Amino acid sequence: MNEKARLGLKDLLLAEIPSLRAFALSLAGNSDRADDLVQDTLMKAWSSASSFMEGTNMRAWLFTIMRNTFFSQYRKARREIQDVDGEAAARLVSLPDQLAHLDLADFRFQLDRLPADQREALVLIGASGFSYEEAAEICGCAVGTIKSRVNRARHRLMELLALSSVEEFGPDPTLSESIATSPMVD
Repeated sequence: MNEKARLGLKDLLLAEIPSLRAFALSLAGNSDRADDLVQDTLMKAWSSASSFMEGTNMRAWLFTIMRNTFFSQYRKARREIQDVDGEAAARLVSLPDQLAHLDLADFRFQLDRLPADQREALVLIGASGFSYEEAAEICGCAVGTIKSRVNRARHRLMELLALSSVEEFGPDPTLSESIATSPMVD
């Protein structure tokens, strides 16, 4: 678009501001948001001036840009949360993944160190979800034997992993405490 055409477009855009503002007020509901919407519309129209075809309806083109801009902003705002004081952000704490990955690697290593019969019983009951009776049938032994193997495997794993109780499984207590007492979380 040449300079003369750009100046002509500028005059056409300026002439439509009162109509744009009235339409923006009807969409946005308050004057501050309406003014922002008019500004966004004019900026988009100016940056895509080459797509405007001379001889077509300037007002319709601008209103289409404004309407699309408004609904894009509306859809985006529906996905966002007002969090002025940071409360919502403070609740979105996630523990680092690398520690869980390392814990799983340690667990797998120590699981492989268990005797085969204990490892098999523990995997059938703990990981595969079989009942003691089903695991006993699969292994070809008594239910009491499976229960004993699972119990011994659990205790041996706790010993190998240097855990004193089941409560120690999960996030590192020191890390959890430091997150809970960080300045962001009150």
